[in-house]
Amino acid sequence: MEENLKEALARRKWEEETLCFSAFSNEDALTLGLKIIEKAKQRGVAVAIDITVNGTELFHYTMQGANARNAMWIKRKQNMVQVSQISSLHAGQFLESEGKDQWKNWRLNDTDYTCLGGGFPILLKGTGVIGAVACSGLPHEEDHRLLVDSISDLLGIHAE
Repeated sequence: MEENLKEALARRKWEEETLCFSAFSNEDALTLGLKIIEKAKQRGVAVAIDITVNGTELFHYTMQGANARNAMWIKRKQNMVQVSQISSLHAGQFLESEGKDQWKNWRLNDTDYTCLGGGFPILLKGTGVIGAVACSGLPHEEDHRLLVDSISDLLGIHAE
């Protein structure tokens, strides 16, 4: 395995172990959604955002400049988070590191699932994954970074 892929996997693991909530309410979903919008505006970019917990959509917003395709990408990213229980970027990097394929090894089709960045688990300490936050509109690794930066800010954790 390439060293930078090994480092990327270690980074994804750190993110998922560190960016956990002690509780997550509907108000927290609103706060997180607004934080993502704020960061996107600061970066001068437009994204669509969705936060779903326990099968219930708690927040959805499409910024001016994002479109219906972004909503389709969001659903695919959230589906990957739900089935893999890790970020969609982590899932893709894991498969790559193992020389595996989303369809051949996990039987997850490209229509409903994607291993591209922009889907992150809502992790509850002591419980695990209770939902997913996803965004789309940027190159997929930047989508992932936007989510990680926003969750980090909300939790008061410094993430490089």
